Amino acid sequence: MDISFRQIRSFLAVAQLGSFTQAATSLFLTQPALTIQIRNMEESLNVRLFDRNTRAVKLTRVGASLLPVFQRMVNDLDSVVTEARDIVAMRRGVVRIAVLPSVAASLLPFVIKGFHAVYPGAEFIVRDAIDNKVVELVKEGEVDIGVTGGWIRDKEVKTLFKKSETLKVIFPHEHPLGNLKKISVSDIAQFPLVTLNALTSLRTVVEEAFSREEVTPVTACEATYMMTVASMVSAGLGVAVLPSAAKEDHAFPDITSAPIDISKLSRTISIITLCDKTLPPMSQFFCKHLISALEG
Repeated sequence: MDISFRQIRSFLAVAQLGSFTQAATSLFLTQPALTIQIRNMEESLNVRLFDRNTRAVKLTRVGASLLPVFQRMVNDLDSVVTEARDIVAMRRGVVRIAVLPSVAASLLPFVIKGFHAVYPGAEFIVRDAIDNKVVELVKEGEVDIGVTGGWIRDKEVKTLFKKSETLKVIFPHEHPLGNLKKISVSDIAQFPLVTLNALTSLRTVVEEAFSREEVTPVTACEATYMMTVASMVSAGLGVAVLPSAAKEDHAFPDITSAPIDISKLSRTISIITLCDKTLPPMSQFFCKHLISALEG
């Protein structure tokens, strides 16, 4: 016969109060029912836990040695139950999210701040990564939510939300592009280009735009992160195309930006999660909050 937590709680009550009558009252049980529970527990352990007589109830030596063990078990269970209730009640929870660096450095901090004002018990683990790495982290279960670029064609992943994001060109002050009222893809192609990693969705979008215009830019440098790209532009190595919402270029006072005069030049931002996976309550609510922010 297995020992139940009900029996353990009964054992602890009797040990603490030293009386079957008082213990039964504290547990809202009848004394015979409590006595049966203790007897069944002793039979399961094949040991006597209490010495009883008409005047007192005392722990046996074995009972006394088991007391702290059972107390820890009950405390641990109570902690688990409390934590589970806190999670369900949104009093606490961890949001694990993988995000494109441009989103992580621009929109995400403000979204987290707004969410945290409503749910102060929320904790965040943020992994900033390029597109394919975001998808990989979602599929591996390291994060619950991903914010990535481009179209998602992986059957293991579902898209919860997507929107288009316009692009801009960044260049140093006094650059010839700054003299143009409208900047086209062909204009950009006349200057060395600092590009993002070939695995990024933005790189794909930019290359397709040059291909449609039948122009081939000269690549000056390639980098993985937009901050590195902006730094290279600041050093005068070339110009670069970034999302309009990107703030990396703001870190360099000698860089300016301008919109690109082509309505179809944009990239898709998608919020993804694993198919057939139930998001933890806190992550589920944050996902709705993030979608609302992107829609605005």
